[in-house]
Amino acid sequence: MTRAFVFPGQGSQAVGMGKELADASATARAVFEEVNDALSQDLSALMFEGPIEDLTLTFNAQPALMASSIAVVRILEADFGVSLAESCSYVAGHSLGEYSALAAAGTLSLSDTAKLLKLRGEAMQRAVPVGVGAMAAIMGAEFSVIEEIAEEAGQGEVCTAANDNADGQVVISGHKSAVERAMEIAKERGIKRAIPLPVSAPFHCPLMQPAADEMAEALAGATFNAPSVPVITNVSAAPESDPDTLRNLLVEQITGRVRWRESVLKMGELGVTDLVELGTGKVLGGLVRRINREITGKSVQTMADIETLAEELK
Repeated sequence: MTRAFVFPGQGSQAVGMGKELADASATARAVFEEVNDALSQDLSALMFEGPIEDLTLTFNAQPALMASSIAVVRILEADFGVSLAESCSYVAGHSLGEYSALAAAGTLSLSDTAKLLKLRGEAMQRAVPVGVGAMAAIMGAEFSVIEEIAEEAGQGEVCTAANDNADGQVVISGHKSAVERAMEIAKERGIKRAIPLPVSAPFHCPLMQPAADEMAEALAGATFNAPSVPVITNVSAAPESDPDTLRNLLVEQITGRVRWRESVLKMGELGVTDLVELGTGKVLGGLVRRINREITGKSVQTMADIETLAEELK
């Protein structure tokens, strides 16, 4: 069995995330305390108690999801003696989840990852005034069809296929009016589901360039180590291990497409048979079934899940 550990992106956050782990494990509590200290903020209280409106704010949701994922990794390592490097062949993460993957693989320190994600969320929010941009999920059509629709809808504005999540699930991003035009074109072409997403900014499109510039500066000052296992990145949809390449791809990721479908297909080509999502939610474990049915997807987020996985890994 060849295994990949993967890490969720924005949208998986929920009030109560990580609380059971913190109650059960001093290792998890230490992760949440380190993130709180790095951010000079009681993020764990927001994770455990809400309100959801504050937790969902991009600059809170991003470090919160990472903290929840790394708590699972550290519990596996410290409480159950499971080595990430010996237990998987690859890591990957969806959008912000790529930072979680890099932290899990030892490329970035936990405190640096928390600070970078806080800044990433703030920079993304600053890049485009509220109401100017939008995102929408278009379901039930091939990626190439949606790419054409986005291009047609642009009409001098930005509209691009931002997340290629799975067969029949693509997210578009750009100027609000262009995204609305794309949704209308999709409906005219018989695509029945085009759903506006409740996001505060148009992620993964050229409108995010100011955020990419901010992150380039921040990432240039961060220490990047070689990962303990290769990272299949959003931008390249291929395994990468060079620290400078990983740094540069994080900058490109801000404006670039999340090539998740292609990343999972690449894992299949590389022999991955088992995709294990570590952290809050079950989105990625669910998507794998729509991409490659020969890969088993599962989610590990509770202490019971962790114990079961640790038993399997022994």
